[in-house]
Amino acid sequence: MTKKEIKFRSPYDKRLQLVVDTIQRHEKLSDQATSALAVHVLHALDHIPERVR
Repeated sequence: MTKKEIKFRSPYDKRLQLVVDTIQRHEKLSDQATSALAVHVLHALDHIPERVR
């Protein structure tokens, strides 16, 4: 019997992947550049006050 490995993904990781996927669909960047840009975008979004979002 094979054990199925379940990898935990935090809510941040899920949101980051969503941003990465969106950037990749619309821009032609390397994976490394896309990931770096996604981190910056998510950081900026996280610092918008909740009442403004």
